[in-house]
Amino acid sequence: MTEKIVVMGVSGSGKSTLARELAVALAGVFIEGDEHHSAESRDKMCRGFALCDSDREPWLDRLAGQMDEIQGVAVLSCSALKRHYRERMRARVVGLRFVFLDILLSAAIARVAGRTDHEFPATLVADQFDTLESPVGEAGVLHLSASQDSACNLREVMQWLSATAGTQWKSEELESRRG
Repeated sequence: MTEKIVVMGVSGSGKSTLARELAVALAGVFIEGDEHHSAESRDKMCRGFALCDSDREPWLDRLAGQMDEIQGVAVLSCSALKRHYRERMRARVVGLRFVFLDILLSAAIARVAGRTDHEFPATLVADQFDTLESPVGEAGVLHLSASQDSACNLREVMQWLSATAGTQWKSEELESRRG
């Protein structure tokens, strides 16, 4: 199995928790996107300034490159806020799929404000909502509510992967025959 999955959403949606649990369930590699920001981007966010496209695009390229290098299952936690960010990653990673954790602004702000171990301030959450281009309706995207507990969301992701496995594997088989 060579699943490549991005668990995406705004800060506070629970993407890191779900991505970590999914990687364990699939015996894959978990990649925490926030750990791969440049020092400049980390500093900018710590000071409460939102990132722009020119900050995010090299970061997305690094993450897609890491996922592409992994031979088996890779699960990435990454905001992937704009459609062209997701398309940029899809261009690098064959068969890349996304799990979108949808959350209300007030709930996301409350979750981020309540964190004691997170370096980025809750003031950035509203900007992420302004930047977010919903992936609902894009191919290869599962839409989940962040208000559900992570165990429920994990079950839904596993069911989605099982239901689409035949299609995914057929696509990979065709791709390998071309190469």
